Amino acid sequence: MEKRAYESTGETLIRPIIRRGRAYYTFVFSLMAVIVWGGYAYYTQLSEGLVVTGMRHIVLWGLYITNLVFFIGISHAGTLISAILRVTGAEWRRPITRMAESITVFALMVGALMPLIDLGRPDRMLNLVLYGRIQSPIIWDFISIATYLTGAIIYLYLPLIPDIADLRDRLTWKGWRGRVYKLLSLGWNGSEEQRKRLERAIKIMSVIIIPVAVSVHTVVSWIFGMTLRVGWHSSIFGPYFVVGAIFSGIATIIIAMFVFRRVYHLERYITALHFKHLGLMLLALDASYIYFTISEYLTASYGAEAADLELLGALFWGQYAPEFWVFAIGGLVIPAFMIALPRTRTPAGVTVAAILVNIGMWLKRFIIIIPTLSRPMLPYEWGQYQPTWVEWSITAASVAGFILLITIFSRFLPIVSVWETVGERMATEGGIPLPSTFTMAANTHSVPLSGEESDRV
Repeated sequence: MEKRAYESTGETLIRPIIRRGRAYYTFVFSLMAVIVWGGYAYYTQLSEGLVVTGMRHIVLWGLYITNLVFFIGISHAGTLISAILRVTGAEWRRPITRMAESITVFALMVGALMPLIDLGRPDRMLNLVLYGRIQSPIIWDFISIATYLTGAIIYLYLPLIPDIADLRDRLTWKGWRGRVYKLLSLGWNGSEEQRKRLERAIKIMSVIIIPVAVSVHTVVSWIFGMTLRVGWHSSIFGPYFVVGAIFSGIATIIIAMFVFRRVYHLERYITALHFKHLGLMLLALDASYIYFTISEYLTASYGAEAADLELLGALFWGQYAPEFWVFAIGGLVIPAFMIALPRTRTPAGVTVAAILVNIGMWLKRFIIIIPTLSRPMLPYEWGQYQPTWVEWSITAASVAGFILLITIFSRFLPIVSVWETVGERMATEGGIPLPSTFTMAANTHSVPLSGEESDRV
């Protein structure tokens, strides 16, 4: 009876892999349409040059670098939250770790494309390899992102192995999917020796990935902080960027939790407790980010240097005031109150706060970059930057690509870890002991499929 209950629960988590309705294909094709339009916009940029964008010789960075910092930022919470919660033994994290880890990988994939898109001549990316100088923070960024992406893929893949083996054994797959599951399962049979090796590998990667993740966004901040420009040259940028990355990353995990919970009917596994815990973490980081923001602008204003005061004037009451105050009030203050008040600390309320946080943090990356570049280095008027349809189209395509990757991933592999979540739940409810969840792939029997489901498989 315990075994059958275990298998039945596993079936619930893998059912999205088996069944694909019309809504799924409509959603995927809609995302692909946005990506195709973004591809056309990029073709236009390649054909006609960066003149089709709003970037010029003064404001030489725009939406693309804003997107780079944003996507690299949201990637942090995936590995950091997952790794920290694994290391500290927080059992409630089991249903959400895979969402977090997949967000890391796909956000890095999309974010890493942004510098390439930002180049008018993408072939010149080879110059980083051929003529790169280790003294350049851009080289540091290139190396750290590549290292982080490699580590994040390994960290995502290791806990997937038992679930891939379960899919290999649970269902009779036809064609290429069965061969792929067999290949990726690495011969997993749930033996005690395999279990120990997997546990050891996951623990090692959990420890390694934390400093790697912190170093990546620190290096991203150094591209700005080590440039002698007003508003950038600051020693606070390292921790400021890391806190902001985890802040926006947790917000992204909350949004993903809410969507998958509703679409895949995972209310039994992703509960209000998960929203409460992550909401309180979001609140703590919100308070930390407010502290860093006040410290940044108070230090600049107290010195009363002309360049700093000009920049602050542009942010507080000048041309960039709308973006700044939407970030400050809509992205920091309002979400803090929504999570702090028990009445609005519900799954829906926390999710709305998370959406506001991500909007605010994207605007924050925008106002870090554009106002500083707009301020003249020589005595003439401020530069002007107005993003064109090409930049907005590529930005929309990058967001659509990120969502599409997560959507497809969740339709080929369980978005909630079956062997971790189901085993923990059964152990909590007095069922099979937790260690035996590692032997799931060897013990489960094939699940009979209906004719319609067999055709889809």
